[in-house]
Amino acid sequence: MPNPETTVGYEYRITLRGGEVRRCLYLGLDPSGRAWWRDTETLYQFSEDSLMYAWQVVEKIAPAAAR
Repeated sequence: MPNPETTVGYEYRITLRGGEVRRCLYLGLDPSGRAWWRDTETLYQFSEDSLMYAWQVVEKIAPAAAR
């Protein structure tokens, strides 16, 4: 699913298909161009390619270091 441009080190509010809202840190692209994220609550890391459900970035929150 296309999402707005993201910035490494920033947290984003993400909405999952079922309406659940999660807060995730954008980790950046790996050498093959896959985007990686970390759920800030569970610390689970995932690539956008690994998600099997619809989701979208709702808003940019802040750099992780600023919290």
